[in-house]
Amino acid sequence: MRLPQLIASIDKELTEGLPDIEIADVAYDSRKVSQGSLFVAISGLKADGHAYIHDAIRHGAKAVVVQNGFKLNSTPAGLSIIRVPNTRQALACIASAYYGDITGRLCLVGITGTNGKTTTSYLVESVLKAAGLSAGVIGTVNYRFGCEVLKAPFTTPESLELQKLLRRMADQKITHVVMEVSSHALDQERVGSCRFDVAVYTNLSRDHLDYHHDLENYFRCKERLFTTVLEESRRVKRPCSVINIDDPWGKELLKTQRDLLLTYGLRDHGADITARNTSFTLDGIEAEIVTPKGTFGLHSKLLGEYNLYNMLSATGVGLALGLSCEVIKKGIEALSAVPGRMDRIENPCKATVLVDYAHTPDALEKILSTVQALNPKRLISVFGCGGNRDQGKRPIMGRIAAQFSQIVIITSDNPREEDPLEIIRHIEEGIKESPLRRVEPDSILAGLPEAGYVIMPDRREAIRLASRLARPGDAIVIAGKGHEDYQIVKGNILSFDDRAEVRHAFGSLS
Repeated sequence: MRLPQLIASIDKELTEGLPDIEIADVAYDSRKVSQGSLFVAISGLKADGHAYIHDAIRHGAKAVVVQNGFKLNSTPAGLSIIRVPNTRQALACIASAYYGDITGRLCLVGITGTNGKTTTSYLVESVLKAAGLSAGVIGTVNYRFGCEVLKAPFTTPESLELQKLLRRMADQKITHVVMEVSSHALDQERVGSCRFDVAVYTNLSRDHLDYHHDLENYFRCKERLFTTVLEESRRVKRPCSVINIDDPWGKELLKTQRDLLLTYGLRDHGADITARNTSFTLDGIEAEIVTPKGTFGLHSKLLGEYNLYNMLSATGVGLALGLSCEVIKKGIEALSAVPGRMDRIENPCKATVLVDYAHTPDALEKILSTVQALNPKRLISVFGCGGNRDQGKRPIMGRIAAQFSQIVIITSDNPREEDPLEIIRHIEEGIKESPLRRVEPDSILAGLPEAGYVIMPDRREAIRLASRLARPGDAIVIAGKGHEDYQIVKGNILSFDDRAEVRHAFGSLS
């Protein structure tokens, strides 16, 4: 592709080199540059691509995109240098052009929010399939389309990989793509130049404050999907927003909206989509879904009120895409489980054992309150907190676990570079505010006392202890990692899957 085609839509200044050259490839990682590449220097969390420009040139880069004001010394003759105000924005535009501006031809659904993105993406995928449409999904669990399932290193890929993936989907006759859009992706312009047909807002609560610093900044990043990104989408599409107005930040988001809009909620009587005659049991959810296009009865095997919210959002997407209530109902009811989301593990003790990705205070409270409302004999929770992440949420999650559980087992999540015991100490500060007292594993196994909290840094041993404690009628919630099949410890990625560990733990009892 010629350089002018790649950079036509970006605000730029060509300061050196030839203006019209053939570009063989695009890269932002100097190690992936090949002969004839265009190298875009972007700043990451750990490194700045501007420091690797000479490496890119040695690997064969014929042109480089740099931030305005960056001084590049001793450049080879003929190197084209393009200066831009924002290299991340430029990368998104260049990637889109390189792969044929493919999102203008795909039906693209973006889902953002702290919790519920993954389950909503599975529900929307199921609805699309019920409509006979060819759907792909980009999200936290994996990237999947047709017969392919790819590992997901990020919830939302970097813009270059994202556009390549979307092109690959389109080439395999995928017509509709459901994408989880993270706050990091919005802040880092990864979905720049994506043209969305529908944007969904689920909710907002404390998460990623190590990156965003406060909830206001966190919300403003989420808001960009419905302002900046949708404004660009309006050039070629008529996008619709689907917003949870029971969430206070959702109400704030409403102030920015114009044109097509659908709202949903269970408590705000002004919501376009709601539910009535609801029932929540261990067998699932029963409800009547009320929409502008009619009412339909629904039975789902998913558990809890928060999953009903996810179904309302998926209903909103279906309506926005012109699908019938019958198709939406069929699609929602067809989904019986989501990997690592209230994932039920059968066991010989006749206890309800659930593995869930809940790793924020709000998500942990929702799953524990949901399970408590089902009236188990005892609620046993096993969880930890990730290392090198927001430390402020740790005592909050400790308080929540103690509020809803009779027995809490504090363990490790992904400690990363931190000392697991230091993370546990932070969690314990919150639990100490409750009536629960620390007990040793042998004492709790002997039933003395009946309630308390245990510190067990080894997650495998923590799960094993929970399985040994299990009695008929108990509920065990193992939270934090969900679908993940690894644990990150001191830079090492270790094989670890909560679901497999639970099965092994109960298997060793028999």
